[in-house]
Amino acid sequence: MEDKSGAKAGLEQLVVQSSSSSDEYFINRSDPATYRLYRRRFVGLLGMILLNVGAAAGWPWFGPISNEMAQDFGLTLNQVNWLGNIVALIYLPVALVLPEFIQRIGFRNSCYFGALCLILSSWIRYAATADGLSANSAYALLMFGQLFTSIAQPIFQVLGPKYSETWFDLGGRTTATMIVAVSNPIGGAIGQLLSPIADSKTSILILGILQSATAPMVFLIQEKPPKPPTYSASHETPSIVSLLRVWVGLSPLKRDRNRAQRPDPYMTWRERIDFGIVVLVFGVLVAATNAWAILTSQYLEPQGYSSDTAGLMGACLLLTGLVAAIITAPLFDRVFTHHLSITTKVLVPCTAAGWLALIWAIKPGNTGGLYAIMTIIGVTSLPMLPIALELGCELTRNAEGSSAIMWFTANLFGVIFILSEGALRAGPDASPPLNMKQATIFNGVFIFVTSAFVMALKGDQRRRHADEVGGLDGEDGREVRAPSV
Repeated sequence: MEDKSGAKAGLEQLVVQSSSSSDEYFINRSDPATYRLYRRRFVGLLGMILLNVGAAAGWPWFGPISNEMAQDFGLTLNQVNWLGNIVALIYLPVALVLPEFIQRIGFRNSCYFGALCLILSSWIRYAATADGLSANSAYALLMFGQLFTSIAQPIFQVLGPKYSETWFDLGGRTTATMIVAVSNPIGGAIGQLLSPIADSKTSILILGILQSATAPMVFLIQEKPPKPPTYSASHETPSIVSLLRVWVGLSPLKRDRNRAQRPDPYMTWRERIDFGIVVLVFGVLVAATNAWAILTSQYLEPQGYSSDTAGLMGACLLLTGLVAAIITAPLFDRVFTHHLSITTKVLVPCTAAGWLALIWAIKPGNTGGLYAIMTIIGVTSLPMLPIALELGCELTRNAEGSSAIMWFTANLFGVIFILSEGALRAGPDASPPLNMKQATIFNGVFIFVTSAFVMALKGDQRRRHADEVGGLDGEDGREVRAPSV
């Protein structure tokens, strides 16, 4: 008969072995875990939303007014485009170092640093509107101001999945990720709507006020709850270096491999392939949306559309997608909890078809058709943001690391798209002058071909399984102790 006192003193473990790998991974069960939800999570979520809105507005702000900016500041269209490109370029190194940065100074302090960058960005950029500055001096200040926006945006964007994992349970995690993820394109939509309402210098002042007003919302965010909501939230996250090593088939760093005997550092060969597919498709689709936000007026104005119409087209894509994301995200938390990959295989081809259709739809007098296509792209692509980010977390068990890699890829492709499509712009002697027909073909075909990879996605949700067997989730104010194994 088993010695109960010895069993109680010993280490209880749940051993899980993958059918596609010989690696065994362990869930530490020496003490039954206690999980709890806190209502204060919604206050921090509000702060993350508003900070994302403020940080995101600065990226596409100059897209709808690119022609006016070029005229008022004595710049070329390519120089104006670089006010958006710099955000994507600086985003790349910041996104990769951010997970390590968070582990060293903490979640909340990272957000404080991002809020400070928003304030600096606002007023350095506004200094460029001073009278008497040369075109080169004004442009230098605009770029320097955009540099700080480039640092702030990845901080609040990359940290979304980490915040939802830290504060929310299985019944709200995808919804929280959705809300934070779509708040970034909401900021972009607000930027596209507000930037054309005044002359370019007044528009820059409006952007500064918007970003400065959202910065104090950082005080709503706390580091972490006293008790975690799930098994995943109760453990430290492995470093991004370990994630990158495991993704290519190498062993994780020793300090991550031995930390709390977590399953997180390990990925099967199938998970490595799936994560590659998710990163590629996510990167291309987000890049297409970002390129559209930056180049909207350059696509449409040569065909006879006004800057106001260009801004409304971009806002239509983002706002219709927002409505769809709000409706669908709770369903993935409570109904379609294990169907993230199937949903991806349905929505991604529809999005790709919409982008391909723009090749023929961008023509004079087709306002209704363009609004219809923008609606289709928005409704099918925006709900994919939280789904893809959650799939990345499921495949890697590393919320901030997977998010950083995915957003890094999106911004890398964004720079490629914007530079390539700018180079494909027709000359002033074309009919119509400066049209973007070749750029539209490049955009649609590239997206359509890349999206085909999604059909090979399997997408096992192993993090959710670990949370389901690691403990039960509690309701607000009520503790639930996980069953012993």
